[in-house]
Amino acid sequence: MALTFYWYPKCGTCRKAKKWLETHNVSFEAIHISDNPPNQQQLEELYQKSGLELKKFFNTSGQKYRELGLKDRIKSASEDELLELLASDGMLIKRPILTDGNHVTVGFNEEQYEKTWL
Repeated sequence: MALTFYWYPKCGTCRKAKKWLETHNVSFEAIHISDNPPNQQQLEELYQKSGLELKKFFNTSGQKYRELGLKDRIKSASEDELLELLASDGMLIKRPILTDGNHVTVGFNEEQYEKTWL
């Protein structure tokens, strides 16, 4: 199963996830999330398949998130507005995102990776 791995190489969590995948011989295609962020349609598909709330896709600890004052905007924005915001800048997206087209994980949790990707 070929996985798509959206990551940011300078992110420690992303590096841990990548190392986990390599250690467990899980093949994947790595995509630099700030150079090639998923577009709005791809984000909507990832969101729908993840089963998560859309706000879980935001990198809430990121500088860009704070600069834009998104903490309060997220509460009242529409789904389309949120997806448009996420698609506008890969650094707003929580990472890593791993998908096989059917399953989606956001962030890195070793237990979740074991259940989903092994």
